[in-house]
Amino acid sequence: MTPLLRKLLGMNWILLASMLLLAVFGVVAVYSATYFKTDDYWHKQAAWVALGVGVFICTSLVDYRWIKWASLPLYLVSVVLVVLTYTSLGEEHGGAKCWLRLPGIGTFQPSQLCVISGVGVVALFLSHFRKLHPALKLSLIGAIVGGPMVLILKQPDFGMTMVWVPVILAMVFLGGIPKRYLLALLIFGLGIALPLAMNFGLKDYQRKRIVTFFDPEIDPKGSGWAINQSMIAIGSGGFAGKGFKAPNTQVEQGFLPGTTVHTDYIFSAVGEQWGFLGACLLIGLFALLLLSCLFTAFHAPDQFGLLITVGFSAQIFFHVYQNIGMTIALMPITGLPLPLISYGGTFVLMVMFALGLVNSVWVHRRVLPI
Repeated sequence: MTPLLRKLLGMNWILLASMLLLAVFGVVAVYSATYFKTDDYWHKQAAWVALGVGVFICTSLVDYRWIKWASLPLYLVSVVLVVLTYTSLGEEHGGAKCWLRLPGIGTFQPSQLCVISGVGVVALFLSHFRKLHPALKLSLIGAIVGGPMVLILKQPDFGMTMVWVPVILAMVFLGGIPKRYLLALLIFGLGIALPLAMNFGLKDYQRKRIVTFFDPEIDPKGSGWAINQSMIAIGSGGFAGKGFKAPNTQVEQGFLPGTTVHTDYIFSAVGEQWGFLGACLLIGLFALLLLSCLFTAFHAPDQFGLLITVGFSAQIFFHVYQNIGMTIALMPITGLPLPLISYGGTFVLMVMFALGLVNSVWVHRRVLPI
């Protein structure tokens, strides 16, 4: 048996199957949320998924211990791309100038690449500097992630800034940082960093979203409109939903914002059309995907493999929790997409690349260290 065939047959098939099922579910969900307006969205989503599967397979076949040396250059490039969003190349969507248009390539969101590469850099640092004092470790990690977080917050993209927090906490927890340091970090974040971000890093409409989160009825026809309509849509789906492409829905009648129903509020469309059963199926597939990632982390042959797997798992979990939570008023509205389900080419490719690295950890778990 050739090494290539051995790698192909040795993939984490549960991870691959759950990823593909979620991606297909996403294409169908995007189609059902936009078919009455245009066919462009689901056609493009299907094309990005096909390209993403190729990225996943290629990444899975390359030993992740070789890829890790590309983490720092990729991280530096991603930070430069985030900086470029502040120039004339940057484009504003939804009130945040977080998109970058490159001539001949198109638009993409560099902050998503920044998080992926940031996970690699932090994992590389923690796995190679184990004997440093915990306080010095945290300070250096703060320097690594602090700059991108400030740049992303000033776009302002509060959602992508929030993603860094659970990702880095999960990684430093498993990276040997004592719990007392993590507790001090949480106290600092909640007591100092969060209030500063709320008062100086957000625009007025973002503050209104947070206020509306605590009281959706405070501005029912303004900042509270979307969340109220989202809960109406999900609640009206009942147990089995109104049916695929059902007429006279909140989505079809435009009560949910037409510009974001296939991105931020895709779960609302799923809940309305497929009901409680469809929502449980979707959440169950995400649970299966995350469990397969954690199973891979348990069998990781080295600390770098463990840390990147846990970091990517934390990122996907937070995206799922935040996106679903904001559609049912459990979390404030931030605009984070639902992995593999929401429309968006950049994020589909980034998620499948990250999952390819996780699968590479599994495929190469018995390979001798480089």
